[in-house]
Amino acid sequence: MLNIEFLRDYCLAKEGASEEMPFGDDTLVFKVNTKIFLLLPLKSPLEFNVKVDPLKAIELREQHPAVLPGFHMNKKHWNTILIDGSIPDKEILTFIDDSYSLIIRTKTKSKL
Repeated sequence: MLNIEFLRDYCLAKEGASEEMPFGDDTLVFKVNTKIFLLLPLKSPLEFNVKVDPLKAIELREQHPAVLPGFHMNKKHWNTILIDGSIPDKEILTFIDDSYSLIIRTKTKSKL
């Protein structure tokens, strides 16, 4: 099962990724090109917020009880993922990859 250390290392391994704590010492924030792609509260139970395509956000919430509208975020563009063992780790990592990719695509388009 995933843990905070693994998720932190996974996020920081992404090209251009950085880590900050702008909301206090209880939430890690992972960014690429100054845009957030994941928020990881340092609490139990383990959960995190990821950016998501709005249509995919609804689909994932319908498929998985452990996928909720983004806590303290724009519910249209963010999901909260509860790490409770109900979603395979590989799929959870895909959620992170997709969030990172959305930020990279957005930043690339804005440079055009």
